[in-house]
Order: sequence, then structure tokens, then C-alpha cells
Amino acid sequence: MSPAVQVVPASQAEEILDVLCDAFSDYPVMRYVLGSKPDYASRLRALVGLFVGARVAREDLMLGVRDDTGSLVAAALVNLPGGKIPPLAFETFRQSVWAELGEEERRRYEAYGTASNGFHPDEPHHHLGMIGVRASHHGQGLGRVLLDHLHTVVEADPGSGGVSLNTELPRNVELYKYFGYRITGHARVAPDLETWAFFRPGQARAVDAT
Repeated sequence: MSPAVQVVPASQAEEILDVLCDAFSDYPVMRYVLGSKPDYASRLRALVGLFVGARVAREDLMLGVRDDTGSLVAAALVNLPGGKIPPLAFETFRQSVWAELGEEERRRYEAYGTASNGFHPDEPHHHLGMIGVRASHHGQGLGRVLLDHLHTVVEADPGSGGVSLNTELPRNVELYKYFGYRITGHARVAPDLETWAFFRPGQARAVDAT
């Protein structure tokens, strides 16, 4: 029996942050944006905290899986179709994070955003921003559990055309194809960083297209 996926409320956002910092500690985008300055762990937490904070501010979807002890061990951040405009307080928070991380880091992040955007459909759809599993729980299929749950959510939402995502790990390209995603774009952000955009249409859209 697969572990249950739960919607994680904003009050538990710190748990989401803990999981994603563990899962993305060596991820190419994080290494590229943060560079080689010291105190990588705390700077990573600030950057991932910005991503989590954005979902909380927009009231997007945060999913999680807990182990037998009740600890969160896998998590996903999902932008909802349409998306709410975050309150003004979030902009203040965003500026404070970049002031802490630095202008060069901000420019690298914007370069990544420019390269990775523009490949996804214009129609309203879900976007999987981050999905990660604690290193201690790799190999248990928890990423698949989260993906399957998200796909079920999308199928039940008539306002969503499907799911988009990006990956910067070459080994994930065939994996996402296996789960029904198709490549919608590819770009090289920097000599040691490239990104692939994917989209998985909802079942109704897939049927219409046949």
C-alpha cells in the first residue's frame, strides 16, 4: 500500500522547507545561483525559503508524505492554474532575501528564469515547481507517489490543462517521459547548466488530441 499524500498547510511550511533543503542540497540550479561563497547551507535555506514562501503567499498547493514517525520525508510545490497575486508583504520578503544572497546571485537566478520560461502552454495548468525526497528515504518510490497524486488532482480539475515542470538533471529526462511527459523545450543556461521543460496534458486534453 502506497503511503498517503497530504496537503501541507502553510502553518507547516518549515517542514516543507526542511525536506526540500535536504533534497536539493546539491541540485544544479542551487549550485549555479548560489555560487561558491561560504555558508552554503544557510544561503540554500534562504533561497529555497523564497520558493516555499512564494507558494504560501499565493496559496498554491504544497503536498507531502510522512513516514511512520510522522516526520515529513517527501514534498512537492505546485503552482495552481491561474494563480493568486501575492500580498505586498511578499515583495518585501523577496527583496530581503536577494539583499541577503547578493546581486550576482539574483542575476544568475534571473538568467535561469529567462532560459527556462516560455516553453510551457499558455492555457491554465498546474506547474510542478519542486519535488523532492529526503536522502534518507531515497529508493522508496515516494517521488512517484507524489507524482501520481498530482496527476489525480489534475484529472479532477476541469480548469487545468495538465502539468508542466522543468528539470536540470539529464537522468530525469527519460524518467519524466516514462510518466507521460513530453519535452516542450530545452535551453543551456550556462556552460555547466541546462534545463528541459516538460508538459503532461490532462487526460481529457490527451483524448481530444488523438
